[in-house]
Amino acid sequence: MFKEQFFTQLKEVAAIQGSPGHEQLVVKKLVELFEPHADELEVDHMGNIYAFKKGTKPGPTIMISAHSDEIGCVVRDIDERGFLRIERTGGMLEALMIGRKVNVNGHFGVIGVKAGHLQTPEERGKVPSIYDLYVDIGVSSRDEVSDMGIKVGDPITYVSDIERFTNKDLICGKAIDNRSCCILLLELFKSLENEEFAGTVVGVVAVQEEVGLRGAKVATHKVNPDYAFVLDTIPCADTPDSLGSGYPVGIGKGPVVPALAGGAVRGNIMSRQMKELIVNTAKRKELPYQLAVMSGATTDLAAVHLERDGILGGAITFARRYSHSPVEVADLNDFEQGLLLLTALIKSQDEWGSMSFI
Repeated sequence: MFKEQFFTQLKEVAAIQGSPGHEQLVVKKLVELFEPHADELEVDHMGNIYAFKKGTKPGPTIMISAHSDEIGCVVRDIDERGFLRIERTGGMLEALMIGRKVNVNGHFGVIGVKAGHLQTPEERGKVPSIYDLYVDIGVSSRDEVSDMGIKVGDPITYVSDIERFTNKDLICGKAIDNRSCCILLLELFKSLENEEFAGTVVGVVAVQEEVGLRGAKVATHKVNPDYAFVLDTIPCADTPDSLGSGYPVGIGKGPVVPALAGGAVRGNIMSRQMKELIVNTAKRKELPYQLAVMSGATTDLAAVHLERDGILGGAITFARRYSHSPVEVADLNDFEQGLLLLTALIKSQDEWGSMSFI
């Protein structure tokens, strides 16, 4: 039942365009989904969603967050023939952009590519810069683009619906990073209905993660939680081109606990207390989990743990293949295990004890 509902909701929400700074339609839909299951709900000026679920007895404030934005581009320039030049917002890779279908602020387009018949041998062997790429929206003049309502700064995202493989547990499409965790957070709120737990859970759906963890910084300052858990997807290394990389993370092996994520400047070394809390809860509930060290990727936890006087936080992430592409692949079983882990964490607060630095 969880997998079917999760897939259906994710398919709908992932299809909505929502690149950094342009998350409005995603936020609107998520507000609609969260409202029946939250005691209170608000949206700030940036677009961060705050959903409150109050426990049955006093206790800490626990923030659990996911981000709503997906990688994308914006219109940088419009030439006299109606072709659009672009700038990236987030981790768009040129090699994955060429020849793709895109959504330009609600209009269909394609990222054009010089025909192979016309390319020189040198051109065939290299990936063009994003500043050489362009979007064709099927018009022939700048005025026609203007008549469509498209202007500089408008969002551009992949067109790629969430689909299932023959193995129904595996899903593929755009924006699994990180609409999947938005839906997981929604399912957590549903699972806590009529359950006893202490304190207050604040579900945060943050904006602009892909361009510098911006929404999470604002949201954490506002909530000022006692503890925080960040939900996100994380790259894995279980395909032929990455096996033996020394990063043993794969889909279908349970949630991933990143002990270290990100580089020296924008990253997080998860606190020993939170890492042990997550791992020990998974062991107690006999749930699979994976420990990881991933210097090449980070989560909103990198911003969350530095707010106020320092926030004690942890990350629970989910492996995805083909990161930051229109064909990200994930396993529904991982999210199901993640829900069980999150629910167990929230309901066992009385057993957490004191988590001081020493």
